Amino acid sequence: MTQPMRTALTLVALGVLLVLAALWGWNAAMKPLPAKVDSAVCVDTDVAAGEKVYPQQVTVSVYNAGRREGLAGRTMQLLTDEGFAKGNAGNAASAKVSTIAIWTTTPKNPDVRLVASYFDHPKIERRDGPGAGVTVIVGDGFKTLAKGAGAARAASDATICSPPVT
Repeated sequence: MTQPMRTALTLVALGVLLVLAALWGWNAAMKPLPAKVDSAVCVDTDVAAGEKVYPQQVTVSVYNAGRREGLAGRTMQLLTDEGFAKGNAGNAASAKVSTIAIWTTTPKNPDVRLVASYFDHPKIERRDGPGAGVTVIVGDGFKTLAKGAGAARAASDATICSPPVT
């Protein structure tokens, strides 16, 4: 085979490789990115009777039922500063709460009692809350947290919503 023939064959082979690489690159670039995997805000955790529950084990969600802008976010920050895990936050404009309410289906659970200890006379209502964990609804009358308990002891076996272990 002559030198010009080898050069031409080499250029054709390299051209084919370039086209194949370009097609592969285009195909890879046009594929959708993998979806973000949402991790759970909290997971159900069993607590035995007599066991203590600490703020780090409790997920709290806060909703603003008042007209004060950012009240839920500020309240959430106060609770996370005390060690509680951050749940959901948002507005609950349709809720009729003047100061503070806790919505839960398990009012005697240690996580609910622990969260309630950080508020002055919260109204604990037996109902589903919109958020994960213990749902706190704050109204315009809410000012600041009370000196809460460091832990709450479970009076009986219970299930609480704790932050996932990562």
